[in-house]
Amino acid sequence: MRQVAHLVGIASGAVAGFTSFDFLCRFPTRVLAEENVEPPKPTLQPILTVSIRRGYQVYKEVCAACHSLKLAYRNLVGVSHTLAEAKAEAAEIEVEDGPDDTGAMFTRPGKLTDRFPNPYPNEEAARAANAGALPPDLTLMTKARPDGQNYVFSLITGYCDPPEGIEMRGNLHYNKYFPGGAIAMARNLYDGIVEYDDGTPATTSQMAKDVTTFLSWAAEPEMEERKLLGLKGLLLTASLVGLSWYWKRYKWSLLKTSQFVYRRPK
Repeated sequence: MRQVAHLVGIASGAVAGFTSFDFLCRFPTRVLAEENVEPPKPTLQPILTVSIRRGYQVYKEVCAACHSLKLAYRNLVGVSHTLAEAKAEAAEIEVEDGPDDTGAMFTRPGKLTDRFPNPYPNEEAARAANAGALPPDLTLMTKARPDGQNYVFSLITGYCDPPEGIEMRGNLHYNKYFPGGAIAMARNLYDGIVEYDDGTPATTSQMAKDVTTFLSWAAEPEMEERKLLGLKGLLLTASLVGLSWYWKRYKWSLLKTSQFVYRRPK
């Protein structure tokens, strides 16, 4: 019983340490800048597939008009969409393919292996359409910014009137969570701008939370599987360590409990 309790303790310690490391990696506490407001810390919750699905809808209907995302439609299968739903989503886009037998390029409906379409053909076109500002790619946005998830959520919901004495020039807008306060991107999320399929009220904070969850998943679609595999590896290693300890005790028990006496020859 003592040996079994020892093995259980090792496994429990491994699980607790892995879980703590996971939360520390996903939710670091940092301030954006001294002159900016620190984003609020939401309650820590696991990534939910229903939130990923709603976040994809927000990205598709709002964010995709300006921001690219290097993600294939096949990544949605089994996470936020069924196989048939993901195929239907991919078929909505037109993809240039070819050449055909005559050497000409042609367009076809999208397939699961195709990536989300880029809203602009090149960087120059993107800047021309946004008064010189280049909309960043959102694939690794939650990884590229300090405290990424809180940063994205706060940025989306942080638009307000500038403080007294501060005037926004040109096409800039005031956002208290953006370094410097002036951002080229205008506010895009308003209550009711998206109609969720599951009937969830589309408030600004709800849409911001869902699209942040979606972007967090899009940055590492395989994160949950990889960490689950790591957890299994830790549990297996802990079990092998316990078995190795028991086998060592068993093999050496005879020698450790034996007494050797030297008798001088007469």
